[in-house]
Amino acid sequence: MGRSQESFSKKEKEKKRLKKKREKLEKREERQANSKKGKSLEEMMAYVDEYGNILDSPPDPSQKETVNTEDIEVSVSKLEKAEPDPIRKGIVSFFNDSRGYGFIRDLETQESIFVHINQTDFPIKEDDRVTFEIEKGPKGPTAVSVRLS
Repeated sequence: MGRSQESFSKKEKEKKRLKKKREKLEKREERQANSKKGKSLEEMMAYVDEYGNILDSPPDPSQKETVNTEDIEVSVSKLEKAEPDPIRKGIVSFFNDSRGYGFIRDLETQESIFVHINQTDFPIKEDDRVTFEIEKGPKGPTAVSVRLS
């Protein structure tokens, strides 16, 4: 008599595979039995109230507000840009006397702005309070018309 070709682990794997297949079939049959097909349109309909909540029943027509179509604005109105004050105040945070450049810390925005000695009428040094205007330079904002304040 020959031994069976199936080992214990093979039998266990086969049992698990059949069990999974059976469970999957049962779940499918349960879904088909409990499916909500065949409902009428009224049962499937959902309504939204004025606060955005989803309801089963239609809203009360007596509470309905009428809206004039001319009152609806489709676009955003333009904001009038307030022109910022061109003269800014700041403190010289760094200045290299030998090279003639430095940086001013803007008091409003705390932004660091480049300054060159050619844009000043007097010698400046670190921690001086100055007023200045900003222009677009080749590498970013540049302070011009720098004066002691």
